[in-house]
Amino acid sequence: MSLERSGYLLVACAGSLAMMLPGPTGGAAVPATAATASGRDSSLVARALPVAAACTNAQRVESWSLRRLADQTVTVPVQESNVAAVTPEVHAGAGGVILFGDRAPAELRSALRTLTSKALGGVPPLVMTDEEGGAVQRMANLVGSMPSARTMVATMTPRQVRRLATRVGARMRDAHVTMDLAPVLDLDGGAGPNTTDAIGARSFSLDPEVTTRYGLAFARGMLAADVIPVVKHFPGLGQATASTDLEPAWTRPWSDLQRRGLEPFSAAIDAGMPAVMVTNARVPGLTTLPATLSFEVNRQVLRQRLGFHGLVLTDSLSAGAVRRAGYHVPAASVRAIRVGADMVLFATTTAEVPDVTRRTVRAMVNAVHTGLLPRSRLQNAALHVLRAKHVELCR
Repeated sequence: MSLERSGYLLVACAGSLAMMLPGPTGGAAVPATAATASGRDSSLVARALPVAAACTNAQRVESWSLRRLADQTVTVPVQESNVAAVTPEVHAGAGGVILFGDRAPAELRSALRTLTSKALGGVPPLVMTDEEGGAVQRMANLVGSMPSARTMVATMTPRQVRRLATRVGARMRDAHVTMDLAPVLDLDGGAGPNTTDAIGARSFSLDPEVTTRYGLAFARGMLAADVIPVVKHFPGLGQATASTDLEPAWTRPWSDLQRRGLEPFSAAIDAGMPAVMVTNARVPGLTTLPATLSFEVNRQVLRQRLGFHGLVLTDSLSAGAVRRAGYHVPAASVRAIRVGADMVLFATTTAEVPDVTRRTVRAMVNAVHTGLLPRSRLQNAALHVLRAKHVELCR
């Protein structure tokens, strides 16, 4: 067997280097200079050294416990005015934190820095919020206000939108917020957002080309500020029948989404966008389950057909559309990870976060033990989370 195949590497050294070589008869080792005197050619001396196997995140997470893997896929909700409330969950290894509220405190930066410094193994959580503009802004008082997506199209060029997103994103990043759950790539021309039209002016346009241009400009602006944009709500929540937060809802028929609704998402994936959020609405002609829980949506369309290899997030699994489908957060989380999601989100009161998080993690661990959820799928999800964070466990 060659040295290369046996895991060794040949290292050439000059003959003048004083190396220890086996003696002429296999006895005691002698210096390389003595080998020359006995007739050996010292112009090239070969030494076999073991080659250390390259360390990878995949190798490291293989040794993680099931609980640690599950924790890395969970995003815990918290009020931006009291981020310390989720310190136990971050210390246990929660993969993400989502900020809720409508006015960020001046001390948010220091509070988040303290929170993330307590992360298990030094792996910080993704800190995310919904900073879309218009009616959906969590921290405008701290980072600057943005108009709605529809108003951006009416009053700004894509270049101006990109500059605005970069400016706001830089302030978000300075506050230790690392992910923006935006832009919305759904096609909608309605009067919402309201209880019957969840998107409305949150959409750039009913025209997929306009939505693509402006949506990608917004996303690239966030990326330029080192904030991860999340395009949503795949495969298209625009013109849905209701608000999924409150009740079951249906998107436009799958045939219509394939003709128009998928275009902005497909363009975003082709452009290398790092993260996608999947809607809780059902897609007529494709799935009878909420899309977050659908194998067809997550695996067949998003992963296989569109070739997306980045981070997949669920919309809130506390939503009425998910509950009415017969799933509470723990069971919905298992189902979502199983069909291809990488991170699960939910919303609840501060007092209930510890219990919901604990039950969700326990449900994933039990699902692996019973064979319902392959450990390899849970590991793959955790690896996608780590890659989105640019975390290298081997460093």
